[in-house]
Amino acid sequence: MVRRVDVARLAGVTPAVVSYVTNGSHPVSAATRRKVEEAIERLGYRPNAVARALAISRTHTIGLIVPAVANPFFAELASAIEAAAFAAGYTVVVGNASDEGRHVLDYVHTFADRQVDGLVVVPITDSAQDALAAARARGIPVVFTDRAAGVDAPTVSVDNVDGARAAALHLAEHGRLVHACITGSADAPPALDRVIGWRAGLEQAGVHVDEGLVVHTPFTAEAGYDAARALIASRPDVDAVLVGSDLQAIGVLRAIFDAGKVPGVDIALASFDGITAGRYTYPRLTTVAQPLAAVATAIIELLAGLIDSREDGADLGTTRILPTQLVIRESCGCPPQTP
Repeated sequence: MVRRVDVARLAGVTPAVVSYVTNGSHPVSAATRRKVEEAIERLGYRPNAVARALAISRTHTIGLIVPAVANPFFAELASAIEAAAFAAGYTVVVGNASDEGRHVLDYVHTFADRQVDGLVVVPITDSAQDALAAARARGIPVVFTDRAAGVDAPTVSVDNVDGARAAALHLAEHGRLVHACITGSADAPPALDRVIGWRAGLEQAGVHVDEGLVVHTPFTAEAGYDAARALIASRPDVDAVLVGSDLQAIGVLRAIFDAGKVPGVDIALASFDGITAGRYTYPRLTTVAQPLAAVATAIIELLAGLIDSREDGADLGTTRILPTQLVIRESCGCPPQTP
């Protein structure tokens, strides 16, 4: 039996695009339509009439669950996902889990009751498996992102290890010798990956790695501030620090100033995420920028394919890992950069 995914593979498009052509539910370029129609003809594909009728009676709504909308990274990620979803013909409703794993599960059921077509979930600690089980039990396609390591479901993330490696290597190239890493909680997969990358960057530069200078703390400005104050008090010889998020780094910058030191001079600093606020700190943050628009597009493409096909089994374990970009500004000790 020829399936939609077989047509998509031959035409070089996603299953969602095949559905757009057969259902007429979204505009498709003439060239793409021609490729899909040729693949349909070649394979003898015949869409299921009942499935097609169900497909065009959807709510065209996606539920997005994030750990904390007050965190600017998640706010910017949500905005990017909303833009990508809107371009694909979906509206987005957002659930703020308030950093409580149980709220993630609550939102899965709430959105299911409201008949969303699919879910995008940024899980909290170990909430991913429960969220996945609940979504599948309710028959809702789901895509995970950011903190979803080890989940046997479609996932979109960035290369946290390589991004942190590049940042740590850049700090070492400034001649810094005593490197610390302040990052998220030890139960957050991105935080662990960024420590791995930090270690790899220093090893690549031939710089000593002091495991005692790794600090795990929540991804907040307050936690970053407290961690940096304690670190500087106990190890005043630290002259470089990689911070696991820009939000934490804002607190670290304040702590460096309060300790009577100058960021970028006495202590070189680089961070991770690339949020807008990092352009306006003093000094401006050198950061590993996540490609949020590309992440959002990949998420919606995967989810739209699941929604169209309802063949979750064909996509189990699908993972897309996107590259990051090191954005050089002044907090690392580089001279002022042209905006």
